[in-house]
Amino acid sequence: MKEITIRVSRFDPAVDAEPHFEEYAVRVNEGARVLHALHAVHDEHDPTLAYRYCCGSGQCGSCAVRVDGKPGLACMEEARDGMTIEPLDLPVLKDLTVDMSPVIAKIARICPAPDAGLPSLEEIEAIKPLRDCIECLSCVSACPALQVTEFAGPTVLRQEMRLALDPRDSGDRITDAIEKGLFYCTTCKRCTEVCPKEIDVPGKAIEKLRELANRRGLTLPRHQEVARLVQETGRSVERTQPTFLEQVPEVIEPDGPVRGEVGFFVGCMFNGRVPQTALDAMEVMKRNGIRVIVPHDQVCCGSPLIRTGQTSYVADLKRKNIEAFARRGIKTVMTICAGCGATLKNDYETPFEVKDVTEILTEYGIELPAKLDVRATYHDPCHLLRGQGISEQPRVLLRQAVREFVEMPSQCCGAGGGVRSGVPEEAKALGAKRDEAVKATGADVVVTVCPFCEFHIADSTDAPVKNLTTILLEGYKKKDAERKGSA
Repeated sequence: MKEITIRVSRFDPAVDAEPHFEEYAVRVNEGARVLHALHAVHDEHDPTLAYRYCCGSGQCGSCAVRVDGKPGLACMEEARDGMTIEPLDLPVLKDLTVDMSPVIAKIARICPAPDAGLPSLEEIEAIKPLRDCIECLSCVSACPALQVTEFAGPTVLRQEMRLALDPRDSGDRITDAIEKGLFYCTTCKRCTEVCPKEIDVPGKAIEKLRELANRRGLTLPRHQEVARLVQETGRSVERTQPTFLEQVPEVIEPDGPVRGEVGFFVGCMFNGRVPQTALDAMEVMKRNGIRVIVPHDQVCCGSPLIRTGQTSYVADLKRKNIEAFARRGIKTVMTICAGCGATLKNDYETPFEVKDVTEILTEYGIELPAKLDVRATYHDPCHLLRGQGISEQPRVLLRQAVREFVEMPSQCCGAGGGVRSGVPEEAKALGAKRDEAVKATGADVVVTVCPFCEFHIADSTDAPVKNLTTILLEGYKKKDAERKGSA
């Protein structure tokens, strides 16, 4: 047995004006779960504590709560000293029990199709990734879109796709999905991160529903414009200035001895919209002894099309990009755009390894820059944090480059999944939440590793927003100036 202290959110609408925390010291066995700690509070301290539970084995979903801010099942999460337990981010009935009925009411039930046969083996395999949902609503509590829109949420859209795949259902699931906010999802994968069953709702449901909608001509007009641009030019952004690829040779040699070699996938934004950032990244690579090969025949990775369900042209993009790097014998391809990196890693089958620039630099080890005299915070791009599982590497590099680093809670900025272009009012509302978080840190600069996040946060906050490689280069330039001054 061990004793732990926990904080539990309490709220009785009959007597409380608002929720408050109570602290309890409880004795639990080694390996005890959060649910056991709640039982101990109930049995030893206060039998009026309200919380839901049933199976106690992760199968029913009834005991979902937030532990230290993250939604999950109380029966599966290990109890630890100092943890804070709160209800899901839904209307609270009492203490840790929430009103789930409005969401549950939106979850579609099967509309039996007359004379429908059983699903085929192929249809069953397609349904499998979606049928494990236990309707705990952890994903609903975590979804950023639900904070600012009338989006029905991941649980509801998952069910729409499951029924769309089932030949026994006769409902119009695409129209239903659109009415329930199909294009409001930013594909941030926060729902997958907190799902006890690890259901990939964005990849297996949202994007597939959008693909079905596209076949019926129901894609948002702005998304259709982007698709036309990709098909006509190979790029998802218009050329407004000399591009990165127009400014660099195919091989960029380092300043000193060669320590390594990578291919560089530049991406549409860094090629055409903000080429200077890509040029900054090349200077950082040169400074650290890494030869960079830049195939000039590379094209859009296809992410804007995949995320919005416009997939008919994606296979051609994949083929061109794979051939561009493979025929040059490139073994490692580096990206500096989180969206491109996630797409190449998760949506392609490549004969080469794909790594983010922060992975490359931390693996090789960098020349230490002079520290910039700024207080910096870091924004986790969704497609880097959850799309690629990269969190610590950018923080390691940033701490080496600035006087002070301060954390900021991770949340989608609102730019992804076609939302910035297709549902700008939602993107603006999520950007405002990022602005609040930035101001709370007191940071002088926001650093990130994604051009979409960089653009969107810059539109949402007064603080300057910079790519991590630009920050490193500024540190190197400061170091050069200091050396020159002391010479």
